[in-house]
Amino acid sequence: MLKSEARKLYKEKRQALSAIERAKMDDLMLIQLQTVQLPFITFLLSYWPIEENHEPNTHLFTDYLEFQNPDLIICYPKTNFEKDTMQAVQTNEDTRFHKNGFRIGYGKGFYDRYLSQCRSECLKIGFSYFEPLDTIDDANEFDVPLNLCVTPTTVYVF
Repeated sequence: MLKSEARKLYKEKRQALSAIERAKMDDLMLIQLQTVQLPFITFLLSYWPIEENHEPNTHLFTDYLEFQNPDLIICYPKTNFEKDTMQAVQTNEDTRFHKNGFRIGYGKGFYDRYLSQCRSECLKIGFSYFEPLDTIDDANEFDVPLNLCVTPTTVYVF
């Protein structure tokens, strides 16, 4: 399957889920995340879920990781659409957010470009309501792979 086909398929599958189904799956993913022995985390780059796209509630996962790592520095992406760049911006309880439009899986490559510049020990975790595909036919050397993919039923290690 091509990346564009996978994006369309998974977006349609997410749209078919009710709010109750998504909330249950978010809770199950949090339970799965809690089974993983993670190293001490200093920095976390998260993202604000786009509600109309029925994305996983990353706030649950971020809150859990912050509870486990009280001095955790939480960052969110800030994109520059004119330069096709993204930077991680440190946040706190007073940070004001503006809708950011695109993320990993939406085809603009912001995260791949950003993550390719990170240190090799940077842990990359994805969250999905659905099981991952076995292969993506048009994956290329610029696609940065995940270390883990958390689903409601398991944690995949790559």
